[in-house]
Amino acid sequence: MTALRRPRLTRDYWLLAGFEALCEVGPAALGAEPLARRLGATKGSFYWHFADVPAYSAALLALWEEDAAQGLEVASQAATEAARLRGCAQAMAATAEADSLTRRAESAIRAWAGTDPIAAEAVARVDTARLARLHRLLSACDIGNLEMARIVYAAAIGMQAMRDPARDQAAPAIGSLVDLILALR
Repeated sequence: MTALRRPRLTRDYWLLAGFEALCEVGPAALGAEPLARRLGATKGSFYWHFADVPAYSAALLALWEEDAAQGLEVASQAATEAARLRGCAQAMAATAEADSLTRRAESAIRAWAGTDPIAAEAVARVDTARLARLHRLLSACDIGNLEMARIVYAAAIGMQAMRDPARDQAAPAIGSLVDLILALR
């Protein structure tokens, strides 16, 4: 009789498990032991892929930052400036319908940033990039006020925080805000 061997856990599998754990439990779940227990694996598997827990956390945040940047690129492919602005704002606000676990983890990452300086730096970099993109898109629509970009972005973040997973209204709501801003110019 041969024993069934479980497939080896990949680096990406460990990272996705970290996003799930972060969303469900919080940053305390990002240690080697809690993650290994969660996956039914050994800590040795964790350390095969990551030098230590800080390296794992850095990889988790880097993946989130990369996904956030890609989300901006996809949203910027609409035909008109106004449509690009609307799509960009909607992409920033949407979490529940996002097909990416990293996007759904954004609120948890922001909460983590409140207690971890490395997470806070990652959030600051993403915020800076997103604000710059919103400002460029608003400027292209003849709204050059940087504060307007901050208002749209703050609304998007707030919509993430108050989302109802059963019915995510963030994308239509932020789209309505953008439409209102464009109508007032």
